[in-house]
Amino acid sequence: MSPPSAATVAPATVAESPRARLTGLLLRPSTVTFIILVVIVAVFATIAPVSFTSVSNTRAILTDASILLILSIAINFPMITAGIDLSTGSVLVFSGVMSVKAMQAFGGDGPGVAVLGGVVAVASGLGWGVLHGVLVAYGRIPAFIATLGTLGAALGLSYIITGGFDLQDVPSSVTSIGSQRLLGVPWLVVAAAVVAIVFGVLLQATRFGRHTYAIGASQEAARRASINVNLHLVKVYVIAGGLTGLAGFLSLARFATTTLAGHATDNLQAVTAVVLGGTSLFGGTGAIVGTVAGVFIPTVLQNGFVVTGVTPYWQQVAVGVVLIAAVYLDKIRRSRSV
Repeated sequence: MSPPSAATVAPATVAESPRARLTGLLLRPSTVTFIILVVIVAVFATIAPVSFTSVSNTRAILTDASILLILSIAINFPMITAGIDLSTGSVLVFSGVMSVKAMQAFGGDGPGVAVLGGVVAVASGLGWGVLHGVLVAYGRIPAFIATLGTLGAALGLSYIITGGFDLQDVPSSVTSIGSQRLLGVPWLVVAAAVVAIVFGVLLQATRFGRHTYAIGASQEAARRASINVNLHLVKVYVIAGGLTGLAGFLSLARFATTTLAGHATDNLQAVTAVVLGGTSLFGGTGAIVGTVAGVFIPTVLQNGFVVTGVTPYWQQVAVGVVLIAAVYLDKIRRSRSV
């Protein structure tokens, strides 16, 4: 057998130069998103240095982004597998409703009641996650259709259970979570940071994360690599459901009500943040660090426009432009990698 020609030698055998590595890092979608966020912050800090950079305003930005960040991380996992979860807003509401009902049935107040409410909210989200996973993995129903159906079902059940009225009898042990701070940092922000770190590590540094990326890149190749694709997809949607349930409980803590009509666009906001953060709509790529930056872009824009006296409706225009640009750049990147 003749030796392989130079043309057949694997590119990986050629050492990558430091300049090429730096260029590759700067061109990563998550890096680009972070740079855009830094530029936006710098612009508003220059225009309104006192009001925008104040501690109270910074705390407000972090609090506003906390629940959306948890929802975005929840959606990030299915999207990396080339799926999606459109039901997050409705599942959040349903989880909050079930949590309040459970706490009302138990009665009283105190840490035990708050723990019960949190467990019920997360369990409610997990239940929807199991359903999504089974429908997608074993029922072969496209994730878009499956979660679009449960979007209506979860919200409809919430209205049936409550009679169409918000439940406002939320124990003070729960609402205190939304108002108190740890070393000056709101508990909601602490919870969102912990979720980002834990699930960022899960995605980037574990076999579970590697399998998630592999399934998003090619389900058939993942099966040939002895990955149980169906079971893994169920796990992915269970994670998404559980995190959405947690977001529902934190929403109760912040607003002290189930806010039935207040989450109609949560799924769209979360998908936007994830795409802005560099997660591909076609699966196989994405990172939690990019999602964090993607969440803060619309949050900082809205806050900055209010602080500088610009109508916040411009935030929707700006986010729309950045979103289209992000998807277009992702399309170009994928075409060049083929």
